[in-house]
Amino acid sequence: QVQLVESGGGLVQAGGSLRLSCAASGRTSSSYVMGWFRQSPGKEREFVAAISGRASVTRFGEFVKDRFTISRDNAKNTVYLQMNSLKPEDTAVYYCAARSFPGTSSDQRSYDYWGQGTQVTVSS
Repeated sequence: QVQLVESGGGLVQAGGSLRLSCAASGRTSSSYVMGWFRQSPGKEREFVAAISGRASVTRFGEFVKDRFTISRDNAKNTVYLQMNSLKPEDTAVYYCAARSFPGTSSDQRSYDYWGQGTQVTVSS
């Protein structure tokens, strides 16, 4: 089993920045693909970003438009999501996920492990 714990969420004004962290423990592997998803009230969970095990490949949701970056520190078993130029529509619960098979998939069904989520609220 892999446990994922997100942190770094909070309240920020529009145009501001936040950095989310996801710490993995348990039977982790640096080969796991790590992803971020988000869910707003009344909406389906959507793909935000993913990063391959060696951090050589990254993938982003279309709405990101160069505002977010994803990175990982395998020595610390931690993945990060740096979010800049935040907008009120970025308000959501952000979830970290891990996928044991290769490929930076945007399909949440392909991820094996999930964190509990961290709330991000962007005020206008």
